Amino acid sequence: MTATDATRTATVVAGRYRLIDQVGSGGMGSVWRAHDERTGQVVALKVLGRHGSALLARFVREQAVRVRHPHVVAPHGWAAEDDLVVLAMELVAGGSVADLLREHGPLDAGTAGVLVEQLLAGLAAVHAAGLVHRDVKPANLLLEPTGTGPPHLRLGDFGVAAPVADARYTTVPGAIGTDGYMAPEQARGAPPEPTQDLYAVGRVALELVTGLRPAQQAGVPSHPLRPLVERLLVPDPEQRIATAEAALRLLRRLPLPPPDGPPVPDRIGPLPRVRRAGDAYAWLAVALLVGVVVGCLWLLLGWSS
Repeated sequence: MTATDATRTATVVAGRYRLIDQVGSGGMGSVWRAHDERTGQVVALKVLGRHGSALLARFVREQAVRVRHPHVVAPHGWAAEDDLVVLAMELVAGGSVADLLREHGPLDAGTAGVLVEQLLAGLAAVHAAGLVHRDVKPANLLLEPTGTGPPHLRLGDFGVAAPVADARYTTVPGAIGTDGYMAPEQARGAPPEPTQDLYAVGRVALELVTGLRPAQQAGVPSHPLRPLVERLLVPDPEQRIATAEAALRLLRRLPLPPPDGPPVPDRIGPLPRVRRAGDAYAWLAVALLVGVVVGCLWLLLGWSS
């Protein structure tokens, strides 16, 4: 039985996580809404599918990330049982920025500015922890379900994150990341540096305002975010804006309007009603109690007449 098959039949995974329903899937496996029997919380549980050594290494690397920040969603626990390996993290139910772009196209300047600001704030915390994310892209930018309110972004998926300038994570001639969002030096296999993530922010920002994927982007159009995007997309890392904090300072000086973007719905929905065996007994007890009460009333009314 494969790991994925096992999750479909198991009630509790690794003796701790009770599966509720599947809410997503990806290259590394499936994502489930689960109840943590130890803490009482409802969590997102990433279940590793068929795993070779490389995939398992990504999983181990991701679970080692411990960054606590309002705009970061990092794992807070993991467990293994037989051929199952699972990673638990906060449940973020609003989908991703990729979903938002796919459904609504280019975003207004205010919403794009808010999302970029939150992404930079999250990256500042990641970089302060000595890590480079290395895969900043819309699909890894999760959203809280805020409805018609301002969006709330959470940077996720730390499967290829690496310590700053750690040569052990350099792969030449291969490169770690996603084509189009990687900085030129990252694509050449340079050691991890925070400025590589900042280049990816520039690509994401350009996608937010144009609706175009990196392969379709020809240049930076006239836009309130243009001064920041141009500084982020400088090909030479020595000339690129150096830190997420510096990028934030520049962003906050730009004349951006209030966000007026599309709503972010809850894409997962309420917890499904799980009928347990005890429910039937509870209803039977209630029915018997009601029957006894009705019988007593009938007898009392009969005596009184």
